[in-house]
Amino acid sequence: MIQLRRALLVSLACVFSAACGPGPAPDVDVAEYVGRNTCSTCHVEQAEAWTGSHHDLAMQEPTEATVLGDFDNASFEHLGVVSKFSNRDGTFFVETESPTGALEAYEVAYTFGVEPLQQYLVEFPGGRYQALGIAWDSRPVGDGGQRWFHLYPDERITPTDALHWTRREQTWNYQCAECHSTNLRKNFDPSSSSYATTWSEIDVSCEACHGPGAEHVTLAERVATGRGNTPDSWAIALAGDDRGQWMRAPDQRIAQRTETLASSDQVGTCAHCHSRRSTVAEGWSAGTPLLDSDRPALLRDGVYHPDGQILGEVYVYGSFVQSKMYRAGVTCTDCHDPHTLGLRARGNAVCSQCHAPPVFDTPEHDYHLAEATRPACVDCHMPERTYMGVDPRRDHSLRVPRPDLTLVTGAPNACTSCHRDRPASWAADAVEAWYGPRADSVPHFSRAFLAAWEGRATAGAMLERVARDRGESGFVRASALSALEPYLGTPGRLATVELGIEDADPLVRLGALEALASSTPEVRLQLAYRLLGDSTRVVRIEAARLLAPVPAVRLPGGAQNTRLAEGLAEYVDAQMVNSDHPSAHLNLAQLWAQRGDAARSEAAGREALSLDSTSVPAYTNLADLLRAQGRDSDVEVVLSEGLRRVPDDPALLHAMGLLRVRQGRVTEALPMLQRAAAGAPEVARFSYVLGVAFNRTGDERAIGVLESALELHPTDVDILQALAVFHRDSGRTALALPYAERLVELRPSDPGVQALMAQLLAMGR
Repeated sequence: MIQLRRALLVSLACVFSAACGPGPAPDVDVAEYVGRNTCSTCHVEQAEAWTGSHHDLAMQEPTEATVLGDFDNASFEHLGVVSKFSNRDGTFFVETESPTGALEAYEVAYTFGVEPLQQYLVEFPGGRYQALGIAWDSRPVGDGGQRWFHLYPDERITPTDALHWTRREQTWNYQCAECHSTNLRKNFDPSSSSYATTWSEIDVSCEACHGPGAEHVTLAERVATGRGNTPDSWAIALAGDDRGQWMRAPDQRIAQRTETLASSDQVGTCAHCHSRRSTVAEGWSAGTPLLDSDRPALLRDGVYHPDGQILGEVYVYGSFVQSKMYRAGVTCTDCHDPHTLGLRARGNAVCSQCHAPPVFDTPEHDYHLAEATRPACVDCHMPERTYMGVDPRRDHSLRVPRPDLTLVTGAPNACTSCHRDRPASWAADAVEAWYGPRADSVPHFSRAFLAAWEGRATAGAMLERVARDRGESGFVRASALSALEPYLGTPGRLATVELGIEDADPLVRLGALEALASSTPEVRLQLAYRLLGDSTRVVRIEAARLLAPVPAVRLPGGAQNTRLAEGLAEYVDAQMVNSDHPSAHLNLAQLWAQRGDAARSEAAGREALSLDSTSVPAYTNLADLLRAQGRDSDVEVVLSEGLRRVPDDPALLHAMGLLRVRQGRVTEALPMLQRAAAGAPEVARFSYVLGVAFNRTGDERAIGVLESALELHPTDVDILQALAVFHRDSGRTALALPYAERLVELRPSDPGVQALMAQLLAMGR
């Protein structure tokens, strides 16, 4: 049992037996956390509001009251696998597919969530808890609920699949735990590949958001006993977020803050869980700046739509910080009660807190004249997308519907998401008729991201405009800078990156660093070095990662320079936070290879494989490392084992095909390279290598393979160059020239490209 401090003369213990977690937490951490019972002694109203909330019920011990699913000998079939659910005298069991593929009975250790679905955790050896892939739909029957369903309804997730419920990607300790419990410590031991995970409280309790309360309690006790005065700060509030009030004069359409918001602490506190991000530091507590603990995912193809609307599971933050609301100083608790988690008002009233109803809550604003069909504000400005089969979540970018952008980018819009029988052109015409034609002085950023994701040559200039637009959100500018990476060959474009390096917004600085990922060591040293001492952790460690290949003698002060060593140490620490996942060790393998430490690099690569023997990146990265050392016999061993574990994987087939080419066994290589290219046409490199291999053997299919690949990857420099060179070498100068011209558009300052173009022009005379 965790020993907690006495506070306000109340003797405390864990709230219930499971509240202390499977084992004791470190004393220093435990001493700082006092538990909800202590908080509720003074904060009665807040505690009552929190009770029964999603935070309160985030994770629970399984009892007749907490288990919502049908365990009355129910069964559920999914693509040939029949799972059974039973209750044996208050202990809950599920019989389902084991890691071996056989059916096995497992005891439910914890419930996970409550509405609109509830999942169940099963304890495995090594302190792991696995989340079942079958969940209970807790919605009412009338809404389609009260049923078992599979989280991947259309896929057969086999035991060898990373997404199988028994595999690492469904491990609670790694994927879920931190945001469903308070003061969680993962406590992963790489040497035994086991967890000793602990928490102070089983769910998202008071101190999960407000931070450890011991100091706060001590101050309160001193005031209560007359041994001190009320302090200026209680050291537990979400500092700065309550400054000022929203006020709207009678003649104003929209309220404004009476004082500028002093900090984004509250949004950052919520974003620690309500965001798509990777963790860079363990032991987070409230008040820690978000970018000192987490690295948010920027706008990426497959994660967001080009216009910034949510696509993948991004958990609010990434959309909200795009909004004008966020930039105006709106915080989470302006709309949501921080304890019940419900809205502060019903329906449109939550919006009417700031937006004048006579202006905005009228048919004249939304043009839905019939009262019965009038949408709510959120229907137009916060459209829903459903995740996990039954969980609708609203886009928090709070954007004006833009069906005209749908016509350009294919992104959804609120109008036709409701009027499904109508085309986007109909909606765009209606919006223009109602509100007049748009007169945007700067094209919407969606066009730039779409161009970049499609690999168009014009994307660079478009992204540059977005990155330089100070009227745009920092999140979008950072994303534009990051996406600039393939387009830095144009003279002067590095100046835009340099502006990002000097930006006041740390997220923008991070995006600028990401743009330098494929730059020369000279450019990295010129721009990234100045951010080694940045005040924000994610910026510092990204700068260090970029500078890892730079020899010490080229640094200011040479070998005596300690800034890079300190930055790299922090980068290593950030990776070890996720040492229970292969990707962390792959990152370290790359780092040590760049630093010239082949032994440590190989050890890290093999550690990744020990964590997951089916990790394709682990096999291919280790093979690349060994190849660089001239150890082709070891490369073959690694790749053969990979193909045994993950048969027919395109990346492994491609790597083995390249090995056969190096061995002079081109005839054996070609079928492997063909299967790789056919299995992953989205990977331009696979098709390029196949085309080169065909050309080397005199196979006329080379041109066809490359031309087909170019349709999917219209700006791939390697494919364009190969087509130009192959046609040139065959004497088809006229056919080579268009490809060379496209190369010049993409890489106007590349000496090799200029030389190729000059040669072709000379040949054509």
